[in-house]
Amino acid sequence: MTSPTRRTALSPPPQAREAGRGSAAASPASGNTVSTLLPTLTDRLAAALDLERREARLEAQILMAHALGVERAWLVAHDRDALSEPQANAIEALVRRREGGEPVAYILGEREFHGRLFKVSPDVLIPRPDTELLVEAALARLPADRPARVLDLGTGSGCVAVTLALERPRAQVLAVDVSPAALSVARENARRLGAANVACVLSDWYAAVGVKKFDIIVSNPPYIAETDAHLAQGDLRFEPRHALSSGADGLDAIRLLVAGARQHMAPGGWLLFEHGWRQGPACLALLAKSGMEETQSWRDLSGIERVSAGRQPKP
Repeated sequence: MTSPTRRTALSPPPQAREAGRGSAAASPASGNTVSTLLPTLTDRLAAALDLERREARLEAQILMAHALGVERAWLVAHDRDALSEPQANAIEALVRRREGGEPVAYILGEREFHGRLFKVSPDVLIPRPDTELLVEAALARLPADRPARVLDLGTGSGCVAVTLALERPRAQVLAVDVSPAALSVARENARRLGAANVACVLSDWYAAVGVKKFDIIVSNPPYIAETDAHLAQGDLRFEPRHALSSGADGLDAIRLLVAGARQHMAPGGWLLFEHGWRQGPACLALLAKSGMEETQSWRDLSGIERVSAGRQPKP
């Protein structure tokens, strides 16, 4: 790709030229520069999404850079370049989507997770920093010097499965999901990031897993109560509902996860899963009732119990 520093207002990036084709009327942003347009976009996003100005400015910069096909640093170096009509149209289209509440990750088609960029779409949950706690807890129990079997239930984008596979190249990771569209995204992420030790299987939880025994079972299951008001707010409005909510108390999927785990775990194997902020005690009780040992929970950076685990007893 041509270096961003070589692009000028007279030579718009390829996607900006494409976005401008067929536009009969000039965009309201036409004739602006980056420096004059950025405050306006910041104000619009802050008002539409009730964001703090610093966050709104960052989102505006991210959307502008994506629309122009450049890095954010280019915006600083070329802040006085006049924006062409195709460039202005491309920026306006993305900003309007964001004003409507569409998550930035879906607009960009990607989200960073554990230091890597993952493809995302409305078919999968957006990877979040909280889930990195699940990955770290699993890595601490996955040996780096010998083979291991890992099962990721409800893999979605594959961010957990692919990260574990790349951090533990000797592990064989089975990523399952009930959604064919989600599995397509997970396969693409495994391919793009070079995780050849990930296999993706269509399955309703354990249904198609077979009789394999796993050293680690991980999951970021749906755990929001069906009537929770948050489902109608923010990014959650756009994410797949089946991957978010699970029963009246949000624990239906976790009950299934725990109930089926022991018959698929190797002796001394671990089950680890993410859950909601008030669900830690209930999850530990489910793990203990199933006969697992060394049950424990970990808190996220906000001090909230976010991940719980239990271990299969050894003979």
